[in-house]
Amino acid sequence: MTTIHLAQQPDADALLGRSPLAALIGMLLDQQIPMEWAFNGPHTIARRMGGDDLDAHAIAAYDPEAFAALVAEKPAVHRYPGSMAKRVQQLCRYLVDHYDGDAAAVWKGVATGKDLFARLNALPGYGTQKAQIFTALLGKQYGVTPEGWREAAGAYGEEGSFRSVADITGPESLAKVRATKQEAKQAAKAAKAAKKS
Repeated sequence: MTTIHLAQQPDADALLGRSPLAALIGMLLDQQIPMEWAFNGPHTIARRMGGDDLDAHAIAAYDPEAFAALVAEKPAVHRYPGSMAKRVQQLCRYLVDHYDGDAAAVWKGVATGKDLFARLNALPGYGTQKAQIFTALLGKQYGVTPEGWREAAGAYGEEGSFRSVADITGPESLAKVRATKQEAKQAAKAAKAAKKS
């Protein structure tokens, strides 16, 4: 089991460390909400489904309306519970159809970082950036290091960087990643303002 500190809550982080599906769902949910909230989501879903673990077959087969209600139940799993419930089910259906529901099979035995990135990029709800960040997360924290994984992860694969969830190993690195993101936002704002003037 891998020690993870993304949800910043022991039970939720323990699930992320032992469940590849939880890690994939956490990454999927990581948009337009704080990272800890996103990575707490898999644990909340598991609990509301009546267990300590997640099963792609069970989520894929769940009644969509009932699943949306489960995700929307307060406190909601995401700011946009309806659309994110759909995305989580799409991801699980894809895993069932392509990997027999085994999330780890997405990266098991991949020969190169390029292949790993391609497999992640093909997942519903994963675009280029998400696939790169998850490639970096697998390499930096889960020990999934096929040849060329850092290159495939782009800037997120750089050693010693504090750019994304891939670099968070505790409160100190979380603060550094937040600061980096804030700087990037301010630089983007300044660039936009400079263009207008």
